[in-house]
Amino acid sequence: MNGLVLLIISIVVLVAGYIFYGRWLCKQWGVGELDKPTPAHALEDGIDYVPAKAPILMGHHFSSIAGAGPITGPIGAAGFGWLACTLWILIGGIFFGGVHDFGALFASVRHDGKSIGEIISTNMSKRAKMLFLIFAYLTLILVVAAFASIVAGTFGATFTESGAVDYAASEANARVAMVSLLFIAIAIVFGFLVYRRNAPMSVASVVGVIAIVVIIAIGMNFHPIYLSKDAWMWICGIYIAIASVTPVWILLQPRDYLSSFLLYAMLALAVVAVVLARPDMGSMAVVAPKNPAGSPIFPVLFTTIACGAISGFHSLVSSGTTSKQLDKETDAKPIAYGGMLLECVLAILTLCAVAYAYSWNAANPDSQLAGATAIFGGGLAHMIDDTIPGTYSILYTLLVLTYSAFCLTSLDTATRLARFMFQEFWLDSSKGETPENVTGYKKVLSNMYVSTAITVVLGVLLGLNGYEKIWALFGSANQLLAGLGLLAVATWLGNIGKNNKMFLIPMVFMIIVTICSLLVNTKAQIGLISAGGADWGPYVQAILGVLLIVLAVILAIEGCMTIAHPKKGQKV
Repeated sequence: MNGLVLLIISIVVLVAGYIFYGRWLCKQWGVGELDKPTPAHALEDGIDYVPAKAPILMGHHFSSIAGAGPITGPIGAAGFGWLACTLWILIGGIFFGGVHDFGALFASVRHDGKSIGEIISTNMSKRAKMLFLIFAYLTLILVVAAFASIVAGTFGATFTESGAVDYAASEANARVAMVSLLFIAIAIVFGFLVYRRNAPMSVASVVGVIAIVVIIAIGMNFHPIYLSKDAWMWICGIYIAIASVTPVWILLQPRDYLSSFLLYAMLALAVVAVVLARPDMGSMAVVAPKNPAGSPIFPVLFTTIACGAISGFHSLVSSGTTSKQLDKETDAKPIAYGGMLLECVLAILTLCAVAYAYSWNAANPDSQLAGATAIFGGGLAHMIDDTIPGTYSILYTLLVLTYSAFCLTSLDTATRLARFMFQEFWLDSSKGETPENVTGYKKVLSNMYVSTAITVVLGVLLGLNGYEKIWALFGSANQLLAGLGLLAVATWLGNIGKNNKMFLIPMVFMIIVTICSLLVNTKAQIGLISAGGADWGPYVQAILGVLLIVLAVILAIEGCMTIAHPKKGQKV
């Protein structure tokens, strides 16, 4: 299969899904039928609830949900071949992930911008909410640890055996770090101009894009900061601690909006690369590494490719930050459903990059592309450089910069979401409890600064001390979040008398995938423990695996009972 043909077919299918299936979902759920302001307007507080115009919010949402997922997933699943990966990306994106993201955003907007946990509490039970929040919080801590480590890795310098900085090997990372720091600065200026000086969005956008070009030029030529990965981990910790409590108009909205231009440019660059190189997708089956230990396509494929098809993290973003900034209810479809399908395009482009990268590795055994960053960035850069020689270095740096922007955005979004989850755990919304009106230990633990500090310290410490030992659980945990997100929205729609049948097959499938994946992983960890000499990783994975299976079963039973016997009279 020619990569260009695959890309064209995929885009046509995804556009058709957005137009026809997306329109049908809006009609079934009644999107936009209520004449009332969204929570961003009704509950505006200048910190978390702040209305954002659709292009700005799309930048935040897409940057946050994408992260490293649609890049690392297809790379990890390459051994299953391009056809299996493509089918899951297209079918999963349209009928699973798009429905999941769109439904979570819509349900949260109708619940005053509250999280999936609060939706579960209202429509199922408080016990179900507590179980979900504990699980979601622990998953977000793992996300914070992983993405902080990825960002620090793309910034960190390489050192020689004597402890000196290897400047030649570290230059690309230093460039990315410098541009990223300058990017945060111009984002703050952009936010101030737009929200406090009422600068026209069109003018501010043009100035912002010019500023991005300028800081990239500066970073490419002036990059004096060469720090270790561990040092960057703590710097990332300080940054996300500040970013997660800062009003969204100061940093989150403007930075994500401006970074979206980088992301769209990366997509355009990737499309140009595929047009020029037209990679042979069939070569993937020959040169891609086979999945370890002969992993079965079910359930491994469906937990490996998550963000490019369906990811539970998306429901936390939709119901955590995006719902609190949605200007109009009708914006939910292009932002949530459209954002998911755009991510599917990125996943398909990644498959093309993988095919070309592994072909390159086969033809150049002395210049191997290894690791997700190198395979994605190097694969695309080589596609263009092989046609237009001399472009590789700058293209690779720009692609790594964009990859880092994905991860950095997801990192501070995950921290803010974890802060929300931690605060919600201690509060009973049915009694009207808020961080402002509670007392005692609840007052302390629901404080935004305390909850943020706990989250950041846990995330950074885990990132510094081997999050990789339990990372294998993330795929299953993330897809369990997806199953529970689908379950939560399905119960609410059933309770208000709306059609929820489009959730049932994806929900059942994802919960079965999760349980099967957890069983496979837990069995493997028990085998490692039985063999002797295992460190703490297998023990933690085995214990958490069993607990997650129990959690999935309990919530699935309770949710199915609610769907079968709806609680009428819930919030429309």
